Amino acid sequence: MSRYIPNLRSDARSVTRDRQSEVPTPVLITEKRSQATNVSETAKLLLAGGVAGALSKSATAPLARLTILYQVKGLQQSTGVLQKLSLQQAVQQVIRQEGIHALWKGNGVTMLHRLPYSAVNFWAYEQFTQQWQQCFPSAANHSQDAVLRRLAAGGAAGMCACTLAYPLDLVRTRLAAQTTSTYYTGIWHALSTIVKDEGLFGLYRGLGATLTQVAPSLAINYCAYETLRSYWLTHEPGRQAPTVSMSLASGSVAGLVSSTATFPLDLIRRRMQLQGQGGCEVHYTSYSHAFSTVIRREGFQGLYHGILPEYYKVVPGVAIAFCTYELMKSMLGVQTNVSNR
Repeated sequence: MSRYIPNLRSDARSVTRDRQSEVPTPVLITEKRSQATNVSETAKLLLAGGVAGALSKSATAPLARLTILYQVKGLQQSTGVLQKLSLQQAVQQVIRQEGIHALWKGNGVTMLHRLPYSAVNFWAYEQFTQQWQQCFPSAANHSQDAVLRRLAAGGAAGMCACTLAYPLDLVRTRLAAQTTSTYYTGIWHALSTIVKDEGLFGLYRGLGATLTQVAPSLAINYCAYETLRSYWLTHEPGRQAPTVSMSLASGSVAGLVSSTATFPLDLIRRRMQLQGQGGCEVHYTSYSHAFSTVIRREGFQGLYHGILPEYYKVVPGVAIAFCTYELMKSMLGVQTNVSNR
């Protein structure tokens, strides 16, 4: 009668292989660490971008309100008087009619809009920049390829962020444009009323005009800032992050250039966002029709109504945003694109 004799050596080797398979390999450990690092970097970039946008918008909120009132002069006769006043007189009139808190009217929804908008904007720019550099390595940051990369990444980032947060931008504009008469009592009332009056798509009224303005504006903005930033850093070997003065100066110039180039687009965007509210007449049937109507009724200079408070708002606003973003990245230890911008 045959007896079964176990192969102890074979069983031992099998157990050893099973135990080895349970031990994480160096590749798996590296992948997990890489995933954790990516999540951490994403969180840091989103936080840095959100704080930068919220801080800059709060600091310049009064000028943003005045800019909107100047821009919508063609739609609301009650705000047209601002066109005859200096900036200081306009501030005094708003305070006299509505109180000093009115200079921050709509700032609550601005914060709700700016936090996700700015967070996604800066994060998306870094991601597009990183992907571009991997696909098309650039020999130098001052090359033509780098300029094209900054324009493309800035425009794409702006379109992503704008589409995501657009309903809040629409509500912010309508709340800020209210003066003596109040149709919307708050953020949620405005959202629900717009849907009731104009349908769900009413929350995206003027989105096409907004994207047409936002994409080139942020493309120029990022390109101007990053080009100046790169120029400064190349003249200080060993420095990877700009100083506060570098960020403020570069951001100011970037804001001035982008605002001048795209302000008419922003004005048309505001006009199209405001028409139709409360059942009012729709003045413009399309983006091109709005452009031609403004020029015909108000002249070419009508496209630049409110440019002065816009400068006062954008120049310090962009400077504060970029400076805060750079400081936040440094504090949080962000490594994305730290050595090549």
